[in-house]
Amino acid sequence: MAQLYFRYSTMNAGKSIELIKVAYNYEEKGKNVMTLIPAVDDRYGRGVITSRIGVQREALVVNDDTNILELFIRENEKKKIDCVLIDECQFLKKHHVLELVEIVDSFDVPVLTYGLKNDFRNEMFEGSYYLLIYADKIEEIKTICWCGRKATMVARVSDGRIVKQGKQVMIGGNDMYVSLCRKHYNDGRIEPDR
Repeated sequence: MAQLYFRYSTMNAGKSIELIKVAYNYEEKGKNVMTLIPAVDDRYGRGVITSRIGVQREALVVNDDTNILELFIRENEKKKIDCVLIDECQFLKKHHVLELVEIVDSFDVPVLTYGLKNDFRNEMFEGSYYLLIYADKIEEIKTICWCGRKATMVARVSDGRIVKQGKQVMIGGNDMYVSLCRKHYNDGRIEPDR
């Protein structure tokens, strides 16, 4: 029986490389995978999932108004889809998550989503919120703060300082975001004192 998975973490935990690995494992067994990425994440180009270690994979682009269920049905008519993988799932909308539920429940195809749970202000993203409600399996991918504790917070950084106000979505990498434990997020320390 297929399930909807929400695999979350802070930044730099290896979510994208995990997705690429899962896709490779399916394809190595002769299975077909549909990979998706929200249009808002175009750091490495449109329709490209890229890990921080440089491994890439092409993906179909999901816009705010994309109907993922219709997209799945079209692709499934061309060739049977055995698994759906989505990177940066925090950027999905509620209707997208409900469409993923329909893929799992009506087509018995597993859907694995990877993304952030909370933003730099410690507020939920829409996609993450609804995945926490509807996912059959919720799994944390762990990474660590500079101090060695488990990182649970994503901090936006500007000029070496944590920023806790601003637009929820600003696409960036290590130059803009750092993963921290709760203690260092709250006290604003992004690295050890020198």
